[in-house]
Amino acid sequence: MKSIASALLKSYSELKDSIPKPGKLPGKNEAVKLIDTLRNLLFPGYFSNKPVSKLLEEAELLLNKQMLRLPGRKPAKVAKDFLAKLPEIRKRLATDVEAAYDGDPAATDKEEIIISYPGFYAISVYRLAHELHVAGIPKLPRIMTEHAHSATGIDIHPGAKIGNYFFIDHGTGIVIGETTIIGEHVKIYQGVTLGALSTRGGQALKGEKRHPTVEDYVTIYSGASVFGGKTIIGKGSVLGSNVFITESVPSGSKLSIVNQLKGNGSKRI
Repeated sequence: MKSIASALLKSYSELKDSIPKPGKLPGKNEAVKLIDTLRNLLFPGYFSNKPVSKLLEEAELLLNKQMLRLPGRKPAKVAKDFLAKLPEIRKRLATDVEAAYDGDPAATDKEEIIISYPGFYAISVYRLAHELHVAGIPKLPRIMTEHAHSATGIDIHPGAKIGNYFFIDHGTGIVIGETTIIGEHVKIYQGVTLGALSTRGGQALKGEKRHPTVEDYVTIYSGASVFGGKTIIGKGSVLGSNVFITESVPSGSKLSIVNQLKGNGSKRI
């Protein structure tokens, strides 16, 4: 055991630049508790029957513990400012419930969407995390959305900007990158990627728009991939399954891949 300890201590020194010693970090377990508490506030009676006042106290306490590395800012004020936005977040989520109910004939009622739809869970966590991201809270927003990612298979970066009436159907395998912009009344299916074009630029591209813009009333079917910060999917467009897009698409476009068998061969249109 001494030799193992010695080897580890040596690696700590040799790899200190690659794996830096951490400062005080948000706790993942506490972040999950925060998500649960905030969802209890957003959807009273669905997951808990605790009084609103008690839930607010719990949320404020959890937030204060997670508000780390905020030079020149008071964690208590940042937490209260965020909690004051919950009514507006709730209004946005109400539009997402409407979009899911209107867009999915398999939904028996809106309650089913709130308690069971993985897409709605991922959107709920994203909307909370996005507000924390906008407020400049480090790490916590990403921990929250990555928890939703692990729970649902839906990866939404908290920096993405997503309008009202957003519906994710099925959802598994969806990726929405950091600088993505999505308008209102957008519907996407499983396996969709809204990503950045592969590049070796790495950190040099930080802060630049790398992901696409999807305008209002767009539907993107399963397996479609849209890449690039200059790529715009115009209003009212429909992207069929498995299309691969790296250039802008005019409003009202309908793009698809169709295979038609001709004898022993195939033709792709």
